[in-house]
Amino acid sequence: MGRVARSTLVVLIVLFAGSLVAQTSDQLVAERMKPVGEVCLAGDPCAGGAAAPAAAGAATAEFSAEAQYTQSCAMCHNAGVAGAPRLDDAAEWASRVEAKTMATVVQNAINGVNAMPPRGMCMTCSDENIAALVEYMTSQGQ
Repeated sequence: MGRVARSTLVVLIVLFAGSLVAQTSDQLVAERMKPVGEVCLAGDPCAGGAAAPAAAGAATAEFSAEAQYTQSCAMCHNAGVAGAPRLDDAAEWASRVEAKTMATVVQNAINGVNAMPPRGMCMTCSDENIAALVEYMTSQGQ
């Protein structure tokens, strides 16, 4: 076999081996990037039923203002962070309720006011839950 033939054969073998490595690499990348799961939205055939409304109703029935306060509100309202009225400061809560109305204080909690984000830190709370939280907080300082 001549020198040119050997060189050509070596180049072809290297190119073939390189293409196999590239294919294997592409397959490995595709395998690593494949979805872990699927999203199934309400109304899709995969949803299979109306379990969501029952679950939402159950969550509302189990709502505890004290437990939710501890989870979502205490981090700011225990320390008075960024002007938040402290839980144990009856005078501060009374002045806010007197200056506005209880309904306005509840709406501020729902929509956010000053440094407080909408719904505080309880994104899953309903408007009724927020109202119960405000009632709980205003009654604690008394």
